[in-house]
Amino acid sequence: MTERSAFHNTFVVERLYKASPAKAFAYWADPRLKEQWFSKADAFDFRVGGGESSQGGPPGGPVFAFDARYQDIVPERRIVYTYTLDMDDTRISVSATTVEFKPEGEGTRLIFTEQGVFLDGHDTPAQREHGTNEMLDKLGVLLEIG
Repeated sequence: MTERSAFHNTFVVERLYKASPAKAFAYWADPRLKEQWFSKADAFDFRVGGGESSQGGPPGGPVFAFDARYQDIVPERRIVYTYTLDMDDTRISVSATTVEFKPEGEGTRLIFTEQGVFLDGHDTPAQREHGTNEMLDKLGVLLEIG
């Protein structure tokens, strides 16, 4: 039998962007903007009770499936969603995520908080936080040029 485990972790990533909360929020709410820094969604329904899903991965490698449900949306202020992440047919994590958009000067302080349970050693909080940092850096570049 395979060893089973559930590792719980919370991490917070903050960024200060030189863009208004409205502009930063738009890069989460509009699928054409979001696919520039996240992954292209197979389905995208940005409303409370709606969801987002996508699949992808390295050539010849495993396929990762992201499936999210929006739990709370306050335009230009907050997005709360829950999501699962699967690797091929294996569930590797379940998370609750809050993204806050706080005005700061002429920009936005984005606060990304993820509370996750990482299953059976297939993923780690450090790997997830590293990936989140890379995505939010890419978002920052787009906000600078857009």
